[in-house]
Amino acid sequence: MASRHFSRMIVLQSLYEWEIWNHEKNIDEIIERNIENYGSDLSDKEYPKNLINNILKNQEQLDDIIQKSAVERPISQINTVDRNVLRIGLYELLFDKSGDVPPKVAINEAVELAKNFGGQNSFSFVNGVLGTVYKTMLEIEPTDDKE
Repeated sequence: MASRHFSRMIVLQSLYEWEIWNHEKNIDEIIERNIENYGSDLSDKEYPKNLINNILKNQEQLDDIIQKSAVERPISQINTVDRNVLRIGLYELLFDKSGDVPPKVAINEAVELAKNFGGQNSFSFVNGVLGTVYKTMLEIEPTDDKE
């Protein structure tokens, strides 16, 4: 699992770099270089590639969820690190159907990324947004109870 945590760090770094370059650099080249430079010990080098590609494939939906969950801050006003941490956490929380990442792990991992790379209050902001989304998920999920 430490490998997954480190993979998320590489994905965050790559998304950050891609945004700093205004999406002008090739994201596949960025992630490949970052895996080569920082992820030589990763047991699954495909995980960060798949994660970043799936985040970008679902970015419009992820950003819409962020906007609806953090109405006090337009997405353009959320700093780059927090925005990308939220994209990673929300993707794993809502879109990853592999079952490999339980919801509370997705939230905890995102909060840890925010603590390590975000601003002073990033972790509480990320925790609040992801907690709200998770609570909403629980409220709308159908139950198996039969009356």
